[in-house]
Amino acid sequence: MDMGLDQLNSLLLDMASLSQSAVNAALEAYVHGVKGNEVRKMAERLQILHRQVSDLAMEVIARYQPVATDLRYIKACMEISYGFFRYGRYALDIMQVLEIFGDLGKCDRSPVIETARVTKDMIRMSADAFARRDVTLARQIPEMDDTVDENYRNNLRKVMSSKGNLKCSLSAALILRYLERIADHATYIAESVDYIVTGVEPPV
Repeated sequence: MDMGLDQLNSLLLDMASLSQSAVNAALEAYVHGVKGNEVRKMAERLQILHRQVSDLAMEVIARYQPVATDLRYIKACMEISYGFFRYGRYALDIMQVLEIFGDLGKCDRSPVIETARVTKDMIRMSADAFARRDVTLARQIPEMDDTVDENYRNNLRKVMSSKGNLKCSLSAALILRYLERIADHATYIAESVDYIVTGVEPPV
C-alpha cells in the first residue's frame, strides 16, 4: 500500500506544479497581451492526472482496505486533486475571455492584477502546504480568500455603476470571478491539508 500512497503523492506534486504554471500563463497573457497557447494543453493534462489520481485512490482502497490515517490521506488526496484540476480549468476560462474580448491593452487592468497577485500566492501556498504537510501555512490561506472575495465584490459594484468601457468592465468582471473561484479551491486544498495532519474534518 505504501507504494500506492507514494504514487498518489507524486501525482499530486506534478499537478501542483502544472496547475501553477497554467494559471501563471493565463494571467501573463492577460497582463502583457501575449499568447497562452500552452494553457489548453496544461488544462487537458491536469484533467488526465486528476483521473489517474481518482483511479489509483479507488485501486488502493479496493486492494488494501485502508483505515484511519491512510484512508484519511486518500480521501484528502482526491479532494486536493480536484482543486488542482480546477486551477487549470479556470486558467483555460481566463484564456477564453481573452479570445472573446480581444485586445484589452487600453483597459485599466489594475484590479485584476492586484487580485491575481494574491491568488497566485494562494496557489503557491496551497501547493507548498501539501508538499510539506504544513498546517500553519495552510491556515493562512482562508484569510487571503477574504481579500479576493472583497476585491471581486467591489469590482462588481463598479461595473454596475460604471459608464466606462463595457468591454473592459465585463472582461475584468469575468476574470475576477475565475480568480475568486481559484481562491476558493486554494482554501479547500488548505482545509484538506489540515485534515490530513489533524484528522479534523473541514467545515461544511
